[in-house]
Amino acid sequence: MSDLQDTARRLLDEGTVQVVIGWEASRLGARPVFVTSADDCDRLIFDTRCVHNLATFLNPRRVQVAALGKAAVVVKGCDAKAVAGLLREAQFERDAVVTIGVRCGGVVSEPSGLEPPELTSANVAARCPGCDVREPASVDFLVGEAQPEPPVTTSLNERIAELDALSPAERFAFWTGELSRCTQCYACRQACPLCYCERCIVEKSQPQWIETSPHPRGNFAWHLTRAQHLAGRCVGCGECERACPVGIPLGLINRKLQQVVHELYGYTVTDDPAVPAPIGAYATDDTQDFIK
Repeated sequence: MSDLQDTARRLLDEGTVQVVIGWEASRLGARPVFVTSADDCDRLIFDTRCVHNLATFLNPRRVQVAALGKAAVVVKGCDAKAVAGLLREAQFERDAVVTIGVRCGGVVSEPSGLEPPELTSANVAARCPGCDVREPASVDFLVGEAQPEPPVTTSLNERIAELDALSPAERFAFWTGELSRCTQCYACRQACPLCYCERCIVEKSQPQWIETSPHPRGNFAWHLTRAQHLAGRCVGCGECERACPVGIPLGLINRKLQQVVHELYGYTVTDDPAVPAPIGAYATDDTQDFIK
């Protein structure tokens, strides 16, 4: 992807940025890379293995990344939404980061192998079907050729519809079984670009809002609290679910709340930071139907 490499090389040569955050190839597939020299820009790639949401490295709590200097970050559409979310919530100034958008036709559910696999309905990530921002608009640079639609597979919305068709007791049994496997390792929090609190609610012990022992009561409290904190903010990148060591389908919880926010407020998460989100915005005509 020479246009990506050329753009990164120019930004570093001109001193516009001190580091380019992108992906490089490895034995296990693509992985994040921090390029600080124009001579190393040939390491940068973008293909179907580039699953990571690199916007997570822009979180203010990533002090070791901030120490590298002003960054340019390579973003897919869902990553660009995360950058917009951080800007919307005043986590950094717009001119503090350069964004290099890549046209994306979807990525695999797991990065692996020395060569990028062709996308199929069996290996495409659940986040990709129906993506509304395969060509990010609110970026400083846009590279890559136009990409075809991702392969058709069972979407998150279809899986949610199947759960919605169950009785409340059946849904509770489903989530009890899924969340019972949680070890409260917080990998989901660490992978999420919008989990940037310096002190997470789960770490507060006076009073203790969430029990930290991995049992059903504490697990339900943790995941439902985190999901509510992401309502109207989650960009659907799926990194929380991919990072989960026990495979809890966290994307279903977050997508369901996306649907609820859209139904109540007509809001869909966007890569335009100028569009206000329901959480953090006030409207005098808010119906407040959620207050019982």
